[in-house]
Amino acid sequence: MERLNIGELNPSPRILMGPGPSNVNYRVLRALSTPLVGHLDPQFLTLMDETCEMLRNLFQTKNRLTIPISGTGSSGMEASFVNFIEPGDTVIIGVKGVFGERMVDVADRCGVKVVRVDQEWGRVIDPGKMIQAVTQNPGAKLCAIVHAETSTGAQQPLSEIGNFCRGREILFLVDTVTSLAGVEVKVDEWGIDICYSGTQKCLSVPPGLAPMTVSPKGMEVLRSRKSKVRSWYLDLSMIERYWGEERFYHHTAPISMLYGLREGLRIIFEEGLEARFRRHHILAERLRMELETLGFRAFAQEGYRLPMLNSVHLPQGVEDASVRKRLLSDYNIEVGGGLGQVKGKIWRVGLMGEACRIQNIEYLVAALREILKK
Repeated sequence: MERLNIGELNPSPRILMGPGPSNVNYRVLRALSTPLVGHLDPQFLTLMDETCEMLRNLFQTKNRLTIPISGTGSSGMEASFVNFIEPGDTVIIGVKGVFGERMVDVADRCGVKVVRVDQEWGRVIDPGKMIQAVTQNPGAKLCAIVHAETSTGAQQPLSEIGNFCRGREILFLVDTVTSLAGVEVKVDEWGIDICYSGTQKCLSVPPGLAPMTVSPKGMEVLRSRKSKVRSWYLDLSMIERYWGEERFYHHTAPISMLYGLREGLRIIFEEGLEARFRRHHILAERLRMELETLGFRAFAQEGYRLPMLNSVHLPQGVEDASVRKRLLSDYNIEVGGGLGQVKGKIWRVGLMGEACRIQNIEYLVAALREILKK
């Protein structure tokens, strides 16, 4: 067999100011290199408990089932649907961007009836429209919506919808992949029954885990299913036994990723949630002000703009792909382009976790001034 001559991996360092992943603290990288132990080792079981407790504090919930699912944020989305709905159920989904559309796709694959509540991209859905859909479909099993729509930079208000669903049989499902650890996520106070996120955004941990929490109301629905969960790997009725007191083996946990998540959560709570949210808000205002001086215009609805994912129209005459390519090749800065119907029309500039730094804003603006000659 021919001997392969493959060089050492040495990618250029990047400032990640796109829609994710975000940059990772050196402490998280160090934690990822911690020597392995077994996934049933008493030391690892202690780490699991510590991680779950920090996740409860981050989600602001007392839910017993609050765990990291093995897989990226999309595994959290899929787990949130396959565990709680069965063929023939009705699901209400708010659609205002790519990830609302992805929810519809996942639900369709589960053989359910999907009732869409659509909104123009870049705008949030009036909570009254979601409540109206719930009222008009009294037998619906789930009401689902994205908190921080990563494709548009819009932040959806949730509390009114959650409070309406709280006293009814319907479950309230929320995607917080981009929002968790960047803005408030109040699972218990907002009446959220199922909530999932991802590690690679504002948690500033590499992609590979999907933090998730489920209310007692949600667990009752899971336990009263008439059929098996269609995904063996994502079956929470089995996964919860590994994360609970029983420690029943289901699949081998991604041990190194959990080391990294634990350290990432420690960093978040050392800073403090209020301080972290304030940092994202203040620096987002600074970024928007600087981009406006270069001719960029905000895309997302005023009053509902995400601090950690800033969507902007390009200045007239600026070509999307070539400028982003030059930012990456000449300045090692990554920013995101538009998706779907806004592809080529907007940029998505991330300020997530570790990347949310004033020096990153100043470097990006200086680079753009050189490229655009302003």
